[in-house]
Amino acid sequence: MHKGVVTWNRRFALFAYGFRPHFLLAGLAALLLIPVWALDFVLGIALSTDWPPTLWHAHEMLYGFIASAVTGFMLTAVPSWTGQKGSAGLPLMLLAGLWVAARLMIASSSYWPRAFTAAVDLSFFPTLAALVARPLLRSQNRNTPLLFVLALLWFANLVFHVALIRRDPPLALHAILVGIDVMLVLVTVIGGRIVPAFTSTALRPLGLQGSVTSMRALTIAAVASMAAVTLGDVFAPDGLLGGVLAAIAAAIQGWRLTQWGAIKTLRQPIVWVLHLAYLWLPVGLALKAVALLNGAAFSACCMH
Repeated sequence: MHKGVVTWNRRFALFAYGFRPHFLLAGLAALLLIPVWALDFVLGIALSTDWPPTLWHAHEMLYGFIASAVTGFMLTAVPSWTGQKGSAGLPLMLLAGLWVAARLMIASSSYWPRAFTAAVDLSFFPTLAALVARPLLRSQNRNTPLLFVLALLWFANLVFHVALIRRDPPLALHAILVGIDVMLVLVTVIGGRIVPAFTSTALRPLGLQGSVTSMRALTIAAVASMAAVTLGDVFAPDGLLGGVLAAIAAAIQGWRLTQWGAIKTLRQPIVWVLHLAYLWLPVGLALKAVALLNGAAFSACCMH
């Protein structure tokens, strides 16, 4: 490697690998966004945003915190999947800069035209797609459909911003709900690979790797059920159909999780925490089903 490149990487190690800036930003978002929202929503300490507090919170948790974590994962995973060099240096700086700029502009949106704020925020996912599309398409990788997931997330965000510009909070909330569903489809696909793979690796030295199974039919059913929940929320949100679809998806996701040998990992926190994280998927879907089918107040928070 050229000496100048080595020196540059040493000086700017943060932007040498995709996971570094975006996992850091995701951690900072998790640390800061909720307290800042609470100051506004609970204590009445106004932010410089003209967005309704609940919509600001929902959007920033989805397109700020979660989007940054997903970005860190994709920029790390795609080079591993394709065997090609990952993004580093200026492209990562640009992507991180767009994320930070969007967070700052949204937090101070009362000073900016809403269309301008939307343009900056909406530029993030296309930039990410540009960084990962070439290696995925060149290698004809099986994970290439994830580009379609990014497109759906971008479109849900577009609808959200259009709703804000039109001053239509119900439509904005609907767009957030669909965006969450799309993100959960992504969790279903990627989590369904990572959790059993990491568990099997951890149990192999104990001779227990056979405790982990991944039935192909159950995997297809889990992804299909989450896609059905998403379509239900697009066309018939908050109704009987949505409750039924959520209940079916919860059952399938719960059954899927039981295949992965969670009980065998109790002495390995770095592994069982993955199972605990995935557990919230069937639990959340079950609570959503209860809320829609029974109207129970304690579970209504999972509807949105």
